Amino acid sequence: MTLRILVVGAGIAGLSAARALRLAGYRPDVVEELPASMLPGAGIYLPGNASRALRQLGLDAPLRPLGDLIFRQVFLDSRGRSLFELDVAGLWAGVGESRALSRADLQQVLLTGVGGEVRYDTVVKDLEIFDGAAKVVFGDGSVAEYDLVIGADGRRSTVRAKAGLGGAATPTGQIVYRSVVSGGPPLSDWTALLGRRSSFVAMPMGGRRLYFYADETAPDSPNPEDPRAHLRTVFGSFGGPVPAILGAIEKVSVARTDEVVLDTWHRGPVLLVGDAAHATAPTLAQGAAMSFEDAVVLGEELKRSGGDVASALKAYEIRRRPRCGAVRDRTRERDRTWDVPPALRDPMLRRRGLRIFADHYRPLVPPA
Repeated sequence: MTLRILVVGAGIAGLSAARALRLAGYRPDVVEELPASMLPGAGIYLPGNASRALRQLGLDAPLRPLGDLIFRQVFLDSRGRSLFELDVAGLWAGVGESRALSRADLQQVLLTGVGGEVRYDTVVKDLEIFDGAAKVVFGDGSVAEYDLVIGADGRRSTVRAKAGLGGAATPTGQIVYRSVVSGGPPLSDWTALLGRRSSFVAMPMGGRRLYFYADETAPDSPNPEDPRAHLRTVFGSFGGPVPAILGAIEKVSVARTDEVVLDTWHRGPVLLVGDAAHATAPTLAQGAAMSFEDAVVLGEELKRSGGDVASALKAYEIRRRPRCGAVRDRTRERDRTWDVPPALRDPMLRRRGLRIFADHYRPLVPPA
């Protein structure tokens, strides 16, 4: 059955969905409101279940030369003293490799898998659902009808608003700082230092570069005017590799994190995927993994239904909601750990941190 499909958004979720649809035998249109020159910055960490989903999408081979493999996660207190270590390779054994790489490199891999043109600088101005189809009005005034519209346009999704599937994302009160550092300290493991209502994470990402992100809970504070100076203020007392990384930072991106929690992800022929449907804070590094898995399951359900969009979207949501909900719950649980005073938290993590944090990932070891 030939379906007219539109994917709105050419980030991780949209390009993954487009790839899965191509594998299922469809040829979706893909639009993106940003220009083609707008490449994502910083880096990204992909746990084993993300690698498995990329393998299912047939994109694992071009990924292999990129970035750096992560075999171990090391958790330290703010002074750089050991709390516990997680055997990442063992946890994801038989599932997939864990890898840190450039977001721009990942974007290029996903673009090669789309198999068709992405229309950049293209805004969805309006969307109307009628008789099992969707009429889409684009920013240039053109109009098209689709049997399926996939909103993969992120936390501040236009499609979500236009389809009446939910309002604005809910701020978590967390600010995240990201950067790629050259000439920093040698680092072979994913390494986190935990402070009070803050954390600092760094990892090797290939090419003698480090990817780091730091977060702090500061719901009432404005974004800092000088992020580099602010990072030195917040994390200047941290030990381990932090002082050397702070000294090597050149450019920092700043973002507020938020959550998207919806009663349903689809209405008629419109479906939300990725952050547009179920965004969380980045604490578990599952945002990309959930988007890849969304794509795999969507492709499977559309193929299984023989192109029956209504039954495919219903089956898709039944499969995906429990898993994405569990990620959100575990993310909140881990973020609450940061709020516990270190004098109480750190001894507890030395005793039980390995079991607690490994348990956060174990439900994701089976396939989506």
